[in-house]
Amino acid sequence: MLRVAILGATGRMGQALLRLAAAATDLETGGAVTEAGDPAVGQDAHASLGLAPADVVITDQAADALGGCDVAIDFTLPAAAPGNASACAAAGVPLVMGTTGLTEAGQAALESAAAQIPVLYGRNMSLGVNLLTELVRLAAGTLGPEYDIEIIEAHHRHKVDAPSGTALQLGEAAAAARDRKLDDVAVYTRHGQTGARPAGAIGFVSLRAGSLAGDHRVLLAADEEILELGHHAVSRDVFARGALQAARWLVGQGPGRYSMREVLGLKTR
Repeated sequence: MLRVAILGATGRMGQALLRLAAAATDLETGGAVTEAGDPAVGQDAHASLGLAPADVVITDQAADALGGCDVAIDFTLPAAAPGNASACAAAGVPLVMGTTGLTEAGQAALESAAAQIPVLYGRNMSLGVNLLTELVRLAAGTLGPEYDIEIIEAHHRHKVDAPSGTALQLGEAAAAARDRKLDDVAVYTRHGQTGARPAGAIGFVSLRAGSLAGDHRVLLAADEEILELGHHAVSRDVFARGALQAARWLVGQGPGRYSMREVLGLKTR
């Protein structure tokens, strides 16, 4: 039985993780963390979900929640990532980091932690999205620069970053397949007299509306045909299930940085 610490336990993803871990036969909640000032601090982690008590009290101190845990999953905010990564490293607990929009400090904290523990970072934990990323990589490299690339993503009204981390992941895969860096070819906004589309550009369109869980489409368009690759998330549970699968895989790995590509067997170290 793997004991999982959920960092960000009161958020949408945290609650999905708690619910799915409680239903799994090989997992149990070992710790739960939320931000300081959250009214849930001090409550049983399962209480608000109507589940049987977990005998795990929600805390605002990551270090307190990690004791006795086999792995931690972080779906918090970018500002919390460095401290959570450091706490996991100090406790010797493997970390699955699903928080998007990490700052340079957050990425540096992951690198530092990875010297001591296994760290898996994924902008999107869906198994389907990560397979889509590999299909985009293959398509962009095979079809070549005469095929223009556009990435369209849609999320719920509460999402604070754009483009989504998943859209950026798809763009990075496409750019790498053509031996380019995304920063050099990305076009994030178009307004007014923009002129003709730059050769080799990768365009992004972001939509925010309602309660959309997450839609991503990648168009590879030439003069005579268009290839469309896409993924539609019906429920946020798909991301939580992927994160739990990543957690199962990460336990037992050596210190270092990992990705969902390794979980899916698409990349060997």
